[in-house]
Amino acid sequence: MAAYAQRTDLNSSAMTPEYGGIKKLADAQKAVPMGASPASAPQQQMQRPVPGANGPLTRPTERPLEPVTAGANFGAGPNAMAAGIIPTPPAQNDVLEQLAYLNSLYPNRDLENLIDSMTNSGS
Repeated sequence: MAAYAQRTDLNSSAMTPEYGGIKKLADAQKAVPMGASPASAPQQQMQRPVPGANGPLTRPTERPLEPVTAGANFGAGPNAMAAGIIPTPPAQNDVLEQLAYLNSLYPNRDLENLIDSMTNSGS
């Protein structure tokens, strides 16, 4: 403990487990085993289809476990940012459009108030 003489947070006795504490922890972990790691789960390949090569549009789904709303900013499944869909910035350099774009990426009440005040002032 002398190595941490200046560190009062590391000199606490809370850092060392009580007698038999490690065995209690091991027994608790045996009672409720941990689930499989995400790395051991099968990964879905994201491949772009060749136009017209995948058959008719009415064929059965190739991703039965993926919600229809995956990639949308509503409903079940990952939102657009989590799905890797990056929105394009506005084409014009209009400040109001840029603020609206930023607010769509990072919703913020202060930005909404600023957009409202700019919209209502006629600027």
